[in-house]
Amino acid sequence: MRPGCGRPCCGGRAPGGGAGRGGGAAETGVRGVVLHAAITAPSNHRAKATLGGWLAARIMIGIGGVDSRALTATIRENGMPNAVIAHELHGRFDREALKARAAAFRGMQGTDLVPDVTSSERSEWAETVWSLQGGFGRQDAPKHRVVAIDYGIKRNILRLLADAGCAVTVVPASATADDIMALKPDGVFLSNGPGDPAETARYAGTVIKDIVDRKVPTFGICLGHQLLALSLGAKTVKMRQGHHGANHPVKDHGTGRVEIVSMNHGFAVDPGTLPPEAVETHVSLFDGTNCGISLSDRPAFSVQYHPEASPGPHDSRGLFKRFVEMMEADKASGKPRGAR
Repeated sequence: MRPGCGRPCCGGRAPGGGAGRGGGAAETGVRGVVLHAAITAPSNHRAKATLGGWLAARIMIGIGGVDSRALTATIRENGMPNAVIAHELHGRFDREALKARAAAFRGMQGTDLVPDVTSSERSEWAETVWSLQGGFGRQDAPKHRVVAIDYGIKRNILRLLADAGCAVTVVPASATADDIMALKPDGVFLSNGPGDPAETARYAGTVIKDIVDRKVPTFGICLGHQLLALSLGAKTVKMRQGHHGANHPVKDHGTGRVEIVSMNHGFAVDPGTLPPEAVETHVSLFDGTNCGISLSDRPAFSVQYHPEASPGPHDSRGLFKRFVEMMEADKASGKPRGAR
């Protein structure tokens, strides 16, 4: 494959998502691609462009012809290495300079990438999930108002929230608790996103704690899960390999079920640091790392994986229903919005 860029790409991609959102930030996230095979014509009837065209339009670099299985095995056995992808039309590379650039990459630890991917302003979302019969739909009769804090949110999360009967307001990661509560939410969603959660928690943690302490129903995914745990006083750790892919087995302690889920993260919540009221609900059956928590004294829960994954797996789509049921129960309790 001939990349669409003459620049080297250092360090690969951010491990949290943030490729699509509902509020106006520039599309970002992936910074380079490594492929086993050459790019072929798209086979999906919904495709509007080729992958090569997508890369070129974003001046994004890539490389093909790589034994990706061997690369995966190397990462699994030895951890995640620093790497550079470089392109030069005539094949003249300054290898020492490229090695130095890879060595200088400091990695994700200590890096807050959320400001690069969050929305620039507040926005409304009503688009629902796609169907073969009608394409994307629209939620015109919502029953619940959800405020989604955008740390790099995926569009399919917003579609599923709308599909579940929610009017969704997307707010930037810089929104304060007062900003959020002024919208009178029935629930608050904490989104996925890239970077080191401990760094993002420096400003997001107090906001989340305030919302959870007001007993507003709260649901978090991926980075949102980590930020919820951090707001409770827990800690996160950098993983040796991270979890990336759509075939990860996770056990739900509450039901005893094993679900196959999509994951994309390089940090994990340390379950040994969770406070007593935060119950570990899900674990990875690959390595035993934490994959979910639920609070026993407040209406809040979160998962490390991606139940919204498109095209799948869809084993955990029921979590959006759980969030809606939590909001309905909160309304039925009769307590004022945001009451402590």
